[in-house]
Amino acid sequence: MSNIEFSVNGRVVTVQAVDNVSLLNILRSRLELRATRYGCGTGHCGACTVLVDGRAENSCEFPASAVRGRKVTTLEGLTPEANLHPVQQAVIEEQAAQCGYCTAGLIMRLVSLFDTTPRPRISEVRSALDRHLCRCGSHSRVLKVVGRLFSEEYDGTTTSS
Repeated sequence: MSNIEFSVNGRVVTVQAVDNVSLLNILRSRLELRATRYGCGTGHCGACTVLVDGRAENSCEFPASAVRGRKVTTLEGLTPEANLHPVQQAVIEEQAAQCGYCTAGLIMRLVSLFDTTPRPRISEVRSALDRHLCRCGSHSRVLKVVGRLFSEEYDGTTTSS
């Protein structure tokens, strides 16, 4: 067991954990941040995606010990107070969250993509979301979210880059 001090959603926390515990476990069980979901536990579905120093990471595979001294952002800390991030607002407006289970991870992945690639091509969006599994089939609506943000047509059928 060791103490792990890091920032989560702008607040410095210290947790005691064994070295091999996942960041997901710490976020949900110890810090009670429930937007980050356990999906597959192997990094294949994206439901557990959070930002670590601004980069999208699957928290189920990310060792909690690796966040020592780093900045973690979950959906709960994406925007200050009651404001919505533009990606969150677009998800609502496009009704892109059918069951909502994978939505937090999708939002966090898109936020990370837009922070590094301000005007992504459709191929870049698809590549970024490639490891996200949405069992409800909201993929085309998620692409419309991107289109809404950039006033372009991303209807899920476009093949050009």
